[in-house]
Amino acid sequence: MEVLVKAHRPVPALLRLVVFALLCLLDSLPLSATPLPASEEVYQQSREDAWWTGPMMANSPETGSPGHVLAEPYLYDVRTPNANSYGSRTYLVYGLANNFSIGIIPVFGYNRVDGGANSSGIGLGDFTLQAQYQFTHFHEGSWVPSTALMIQETLPTGDYDHLGSRPADGMGSGVYTTTLGFNAQTYVWLRNGRILRLRLNLTASWSGSTKVHGVSVYGTGNTFSGQARPGNSYGIDVAAEYSLTRRWVLAMDGLYNHNGNTRVTGADTIDPFGGPPLPRNLHMNSGTSDYWGVAPAVEYNWTPNIGVLLGTRVIFGGHRTPSSITPAIALNVVH
Repeated sequence: MEVLVKAHRPVPALLRLVVFALLCLLDSLPLSATPLPASEEVYQQSREDAWWTGPMMANSPETGSPGHVLAEPYLYDVRTPNANSYGSRTYLVYGLANNFSIGIIPVFGYNRVDGGANSSGIGLGDFTLQAQYQFTHFHEGSWVPSTALMIQETLPTGDYDHLGSRPADGMGSGVYTTTLGFNAQTYVWLRNGRILRLRLNLTASWSGSTKVHGVSVYGTGNTFSGQARPGNSYGIDVAAEYSLTRRWVLAMDGLYNHNGNTRVTGADTIDPFGGPPLPRNLHMNSGTSDYWGVAPAVEYNWTPNIGVLLGTRVIFGGHRTPSSITPAIALNVVH
């Protein structure tokens, strides 16, 4: 898929999703302050009758009870016009204390490239540590949603340089990245009595710099020696889940992401007209980039604590960002 859109278009798309959520909220409000007679009372689904795995992308603000563990492994395939990136990402979260959880997110991957060498094998990506503190809890009859502050530290555990003839072995960034996030969640009851669960994630990330040698994920060549500094980024994710039945849920994420300029500086060599190699200074700037997309999904829950999600993230491209389609499956288990 070769769809490209201008960088200023993501915001209207997200606004339409926010408007949809607000309309759903208004739709859930009663038409009159006068209570209906008992014979005319309408059905209202209880929260105990609605089971969830969570949408494909948006994080939950809930930290869980102390001593409880959440395990959610994902398997996915990032499909771009000329490559496939097969991967696994597993969220392991432990309730350490009331309103406080810690977690780890290991990532593994394998890249297949058209017209080039594929990855030499399954490789380790960058490893992420996570902590979250929950400030508020949703209660029926109150407008206050569940809210939490999340912090993540991504460690440079994946290969990113010295890649030689296999650039597809690059699974990491080589830098430490700190991400600060705000997560919120609330429930609204629609006129048919079913529950619509809404989530909002706001994130901002800051990366350090790293030394780079040879072929790397930053597009450098065999003789390069220098450093790279990825740009800062921020993102927005608005998600909605509709409880179709106790076990079945329809979900949708709408997301927007902005990445700052990545700067690569150093020295390379050239071979002019077959003569001796000569050094040259190299300065590369990626420029800023943006993308927006959606992630529809279906959830099925065997129990309140075990469910599976099948979804697809669709990135419509954007400013210096290629389009991609990422089908994924996830298992959600709480113990």
